[in-house]
Formats: sequence, C-alpha cells, structure tokens
Amino acid sequence: MEAGVGGGGSGDDRDIPDPHDKRKRYHRHTAQQIQRLEAVFKDCPHPDEKKRLQLSRELGLEPRQIKFWFQNRRTQMKAQLERSDNNALRQDNDRIRSENIAIREALKNVICPTCGGPPGGEYFDEEKLRLENARLREELERITSITARYTGRPISQLPPVPPISVSSLDLSVGSLGGQGMGGHALDLDLLASSSSSDPQLPFQTTAISEMEKAVMADLAASAMAEIIRLLQTDEPLWRKSTNDGRDVINHESYERLFPRACSLRNPDTSIEMSRASGVVIMNGLALVDMFTNLNKWVECFPTVVSRARQIEVLSPGMEGSHSGSLQLIYAELQVLSPLVPTREVYFVRYCQQIEQGMWAVVDVSFDITRENQLVSPLQCRRLPSGCLIQEIPNGYSKVSWLEHVELEDRVPTPRLYRDFVSSGMAYGAERWLATLQRMCERFACQMVSGASSRDLGGVDGRRSMMRLAQRMVNSFCANISASSGRWTTLSGLGDSGVRVIAHKSTEPGQPTGVILSAATSIWVPVPWQNVFNFIRDERNRAQWDLLSHGNSVQEVAHIANGSHPGNCISVLRTLNASQNNMLLLQESCIDSSESLVVYSPVDLPAINIAMSGEDTSYINILPSGFAIYSDGRRDQAAEGASSSSLQGNTSRSSGSLITVAYQILVSSLPTARVTVDTVSTVNNVISNTIHRIKAALNCPRS
Repeated sequence: MEAGVGGGGSGDDRDIPDPHDKRKRYHRHTAQQIQRLEAVFKDCPHPDEKKRLQLSRELGLEPRQIKFWFQNRRTQMKAQLERSDNNALRQDNDRIRSENIAIREALKNVICPTCGGPPGGEYFDEEKLRLENARLREELERITSITARYTGRPISQLPPVPPISVSSLDLSVGSLGGQGMGGHALDLDLLASSSSSDPQLPFQTTAISEMEKAVMADLAASAMAEIIRLLQTDEPLWRKSTNDGRDVINHESYERLFPRACSLRNPDTSIEMSRASGVVIMNGLALVDMFTNLNKWVECFPTVVSRARQIEVLSPGMEGSHSGSLQLIYAELQVLSPLVPTREVYFVRYCQQIEQGMWAVVDVSFDITRENQLVSPLQCRRLPSGCLIQEIPNGYSKVSWLEHVELEDRVPTPRLYRDFVSSGMAYGAERWLATLQRMCERFACQMVSGASSRDLGGVDGRRSMMRLAQRMVNSFCANISASSGRWTTLSGLGDSGVRVIAHKSTEPGQPTGVILSAATSIWVPVPWQNVFNFIRDERNRAQWDLLSHGNSVQEVAHIANGSHPGNCISVLRTLNASQNNMLLLQESCIDSSESLVVYSPVDLPAINIAMSGEDTSYINILPSGFAIYSDGRRDQAAEGASSSSLQGNTSRSSGSLITVAYQILVSSLPTARVTVDTVSTVNNVISNTIHRIKAALNCPRS
C-alpha cells in the first residue's frame, strides 16, 4: 500500500510544474520585452500611437503599459543626464577653486616690475586707473560717434557761443557756490528720476478714520447731485457768451441754488467755472474704467496731468460697472511750460451709474485736519467737478464736462501766460474734453486692424510704433513743466529766458546718466494753428532745425492717429549720407485747445525693432519738441465765433504761446557734472531755433 502510494505520488510529482521554472521563464520573457523596448527607445523615444499598438501586439502587453513605460524611461533618462551634468559642473567648480587658490598663493610672491621689491598699493591703483581710462576712452569714442552721426559734424565745430550770464544758477540740483560762469563745471547734486504715477506728496499723510470716510462719502454724494444738475440745466444757471459762444455761469443763480457755508472765503481766492460737451469715440464703460484706473487716467491726459497718486481706495465699487467707486487722489495739473506753476489738487473721486448706459464721475476736494491743523494746505481746491457720460450708438459716448475750482493766488501767473490762464483755456472744461476726444481717437486708431499703404510693419508694427511714440510724448510732457523741479533761468532771450534743469536718469527706456533739460516760452503774433502746421511739416524743418544743417528731411513712414491730418506719427530721415543710420521719430497732435510736435533721434536698428512689432519698452528715447497754445487774447474779428470746433478757433486769438524744449545726454556716467560749455551750447541752440522760427513766420523783430 505504501509502495503504491509512494509510486503514485512520484508519478504525480512529475506532472506538477516547478514554480521556480515558471518564475525563471517569466523573468526571461520580461527581460526580452525590456530589451526590445530599449532597442525601440534608442531609435524613437516618442513613439506614436501606431508604433505603440504594434509593440503591444508583439510583446503581449497592453497599449497603456507601453505608453507608461516610455514615459517612465524618458524621466529616468532626464534624471541621469542631470546627474551627469551636476557631476561635470562639480568637477569644473573644484578645478576653478584650485586655480583660484594657486593664483592667490602666486600673488603673495609677486615682485614689483620697477624696483624688484614687494608690490605696493600704487601699482594696483595704477592698473585700475589704466583700465578705467581705457573704458572712459571707449565711452567717449562711442558718444562722439553717435553725436557725429546725428549732427553731421563734431560738437567742437558748432558756431561759437556768445557769453551769457546766469541768475542764481542753482539748476535745482546744486549750486555754484562762489563761482561765476568762468568755471569749467557745475558741481551739481543731481535729481533722481521720479515716476509720474507715484510722486512725493507735499504733505504728510496719515491714516484716515472711519468717521472721515463717512464724511467723504456724504460729500461725494452731495457733489454728485450738484454736478448732475449743473450739467443737465441750461438757463438760468448758464448763458452763452457773446464773444465766443461758450457757456458762462450765472453766479447769482448758482449761489441761490447751492448756498455754501464757506461763502466767506479769503479775498485772495478766485473761482473758475466752465462747462463743455462733445462726442467721444469710446463706449461708456471703457471711459468709466479709464477714470477709475489712475494709471489709465494719467495716460489719457499727459498734457494736463503731470503727476498723480492714489492715496487710498475707500470703496472699489461694483465689479464691471465700477458704480460706487470712491477713491482719494493727489494730482498735479500743468501747462506745458516751466513758467506756469502747477496746480496741486487733493480730492475724492466718486463714480456712480445713474441709469442704463449713463454714468457720472465727480471730483471734490476734501480737507483733512489733525488737531485743528490743515493736513493738505494746497492752493487749489476742486469744487464739484467731473463729467456725465451717456452712451450713444456705434460705440460712441456723449460727454458733458464741468470744471469748478477755487484758487488761492499765492504765486502770480507769469505775464506771458496771464490771458491764457485767466480765460479758462489753460485748465477749463474745454481743454479736458478736447484732450479726451483726441486721445480716444488715438486709442481707436491703435485698435484698427487694417494698415494703410504708408504704414510699415503691418498692424503689429503700427501698434508698436504708436506705443513708442506715446512713451516719447509722455516723457516730453513730464520733463518740461514746472513740476519737474526748480528751473534756473539764463538771461538773454526776452523776459522769460532759457530755463535749465538737470537730473540723473536710471529708468529703462531713457539713456542712463545725466540729462540736461532746457526750455523757454515765447509769444509770436501768428495764429497757433499756423505755427503748428509750419513746425510739423518736414519740408520746413531745414528752416529751423540747426541739427539738420540745411539738409532736406524726408518722411519715410507715416501713421495716422486721428481724424485731423496733423495728428500723426512720422519717421523722418535727413537726406545726408553721413546720417543714414540715425532717424527721427516724430509725433504731432492738435485739438481745439493745444498742439504738440515732439521728436527724438532713434537709430535704424531700434526703428526696425518697433516696426517688427517687438517690445519697445527698452528703446532709449530722449525727446525734444514744441508745445503750442493760443495766447488767450480775443481778436475783434472773433466776436460771435463758435468754439465748438477746431476750425472755428482760427480767429479766436491774436497770437501763439510756444514752449521750445530740448533734452541732451550730458554723460552716461551718473557722477558726471554739467559743464558751462554744455549749458551755453544748449542756450545757443534754443536761441537760434527761436530766431529762425520767427524769421520763417515773418514775425517782426522784437
């Protein structure tokens, strides 16, 4: 029995497979699969779906297994390569460290080449100076080459400069001490560049209490009701002027409707109030977004707002419509001339959607007091001012604008600009609205998808050029007004004189180093539109531009940015073989209140970058140009004329106010000093430019 069982058992054992053999066969099969996959991976690390299906049939695996294996293998290969690179870098690091140690030990035994003794500090100082001199020589050659390309000859060959005298040559960045103009350099403490979106406040801000926030909200709501009524009511509140057709407030009716507790004001204060309305090529929501976004607001009014800062957002308003938005803002308002003081305003801005498609934006000054002391003692208070926005079809809006300010005449307006400011043309509603209309046209042109035959670079190139030109205009406006600092007056050109100021530039988009700005303002007995048309026309440039040396100027690119033919961007080239690589980027703009011609030298590679639609924020721009206004004096022939259009303003005034401004890079070294020769040369350039313009316009000799 036992033998039978044993015999039967031994027969059964022969039929049962050995589990170890099965495991071996599995491993052999798996190894063959991996070997096959490795072979495919060497030739094709990223097999497509067809290849993965073929492998799955061939190896008896699921397609997902094939896909995940290749993903894992690629990850492993990447990790191996990174480890290999790290090892190589570690070896290079060890080698460099050993070399540094060897060099350090060798320096301990260095011998002076002159005396054979141990080295002194003088040898190494001399080496440093030699290297610094070589670097400065290269920098001088580079700047000289650029100057020669732009002017056609070195600066030493410019006409001789007549001697000028200086009154308190402070330049607002330092002083001469006891030196006169005979010194070789002006030892200046240079002003650092300041951002227009974050200026320093003229007073110290403190935390705003909840009670003050509630008072601000009540004040804004009251101002909102007042401005809506003032903008929607005509007689008896408003009457038409018999001189120019503008709206004039009836003060008796106004004080009867809106009695104020502060009616017993300082006798030295004056009130300015104006109203205007017009159609804007922008929808209402986009306009509201622009008014509630401080950066967009400053971008839209570069000729009016020199600097602005959002002090606090009291209420963000409703998302989308911005209704209920309430913010506290500080701003400086300007006329583009160093002669006219800026107006500092500190106000609450409130936005409210009145009904579907209609918004109101109101500004009103709020005086913060601490312990019965005024925290914001500014000379200009913004009484309820702002605009009413009504959407109309086709993406347009009707905008009604009101300006109402109370001004303390602490600093008198210069005689040259007195009529211009007192007429309301400098800070009135007409100027705000005209600027808004012109800038909205510019934004619309920038968004157009088509390109004219004179445009270069297509749609992207046109938009890039428009952004570059806008940055140039913004920089020009920010650097020629009185907000730039304390200007120093050089005698020799009328009562206003040439004014200069220097600052140190470190911002991208401007040449790094010391920049000298010079400007002057004059009056000419020529209508301001005629002056604008003369200066902007490249065919007339040789008559006034000293740096063109009498050579003709050709327009090689043209971009329209408004309905008026004078609103355009041009790329100009002087017809001179020695200046083929240096071009001029120019933007001219005009509306019913002001006009600008701004230009800057830009080399050909930079223009090519802009034309190709690439980022232009790092292209260096150093603008010069002209700001042109009406002088504000009414001509007898202007009685009864309308002020509603640019053409209607042709006979409104008897002359023009022109600000001429130049900027030059004194040195790319931040520690450089402004020399007397540089100041004299710039003074000479501006004086000769003024004389040439007057002669070309047939102005009588003063």
